[in-house]
Amino acid sequence: MAEATISGATHPILENDYASEWMGIEVLALSDGHATIRMTLRQEMLNGFGMAHGGMIFAFADSAFALACNPATPAPGEENNITVAAGVDINFLKPAYRGQVVTAIANRRSTVGRSGLYDIQIFAADPTQQPAAGTPGELIAEFRGRSRTIPKK
Repeated sequence: MAEATISGATHPILENDYASEWMGIEVLALSDGHATIRMTLRQEMLNGFGMAHGGMIFAFADSAFALACNPATPAPGEENNITVAAGVDINFLKPAYRGQVVTAIANRRSTVGRSGLYDIQIFAADPTQQPAAGTPGELIAEFRGRSRTIPKK
C-alpha cells in the first residue's frame, strides 16, 4: 500500500490502512497535530436516501483524527507508543452527495499527559464549482475526538 500523499508527505500508518485506501483518501497536508485529507464520494458510500452515509463521513473524519494524533516521525522515546481514540462525537450539519469532494481538516486543541483533544471539520464541494475563498466547501459535519496515547502491542 502506498504511503505517498498529494502533498508529498508520508505517514507510516497509511502503509497498512486498508480502510483509508478503500475510501480513496488523499493526504493534502500533515504537520504536528494537524492533518488535511480529501476524498470523492462514490455510489457505494451513499445511504438509501442518496446522500453520504453517516458512517462514511465518520470513518473519513476518524482517518484525519488518526493522522493528526500520530506524528509521522515519533519523538525519541515515543517509537513504541500509538495514539488512539478514547471517544468521539460527531454532529452532522448538512448532507453530502455522490461526486462531491469532501475535505477534513483536523487540528489538535490540547494535550495533557497522555490525553488529547482534536477538532475535525468536514466540508463538501461540488467539483465543478469553486468554493468560497478560504474554505474547501460547505461545512457538513464537526467531529471532536478525545485521544489517549498507549503502548504499541
